[in-house]
Formats: sequence, C-alpha cells, structure tokens
Amino acid sequence: MVVDFTRIKEVVTEKLDHQNLNEVLPFNPTAENIARWVCKQIPQCYKVEVQESEGNIVIYEKDPSGAEGQE
Repeated sequence: MVVDFTRIKEVVTEKLDHQNLNEVLPFNPTAENIARWVCKQIPQCYKVEVQESEGNIVIYEKDPSGAEGQE
C-alpha cells in the first residue's frame, strides 16, 4: 500500500509540529497514544512507528480484524 507523503504531512505535521501536544490533542500525548492517533487519521494506515529517542520506539499496528484495543 502506498500513501502520499503530502497527505501524511497534512494530517500529522500540520497538526502536531511545533505544538504543545497537551493543548492540541484530546488525550494524554504518550508515544503510544500518538502512534494510535496517527494511524486512525489515515484510513489506509496499518502501522505507525514513533521514535521518542534513539533506542526508544513504539510501534502501533491496527488489528486486522478491525477490533479496537482499550482506549
């Protein structure tokens, strides 16, 4: 699956870049929650990796059955 990076930029960068995430997101902005949010913003998305620092990465993958995890 291919996604236009312009679309990713519109959804993610324009909303989150240089922002206080505590003020722009309606949830606790942990790496895990941000990864899930990004994936939900792009319907074709099935996996997101968020790197907080070197060696500290979270991976969110959508459940293929479409079931949601705990919110």
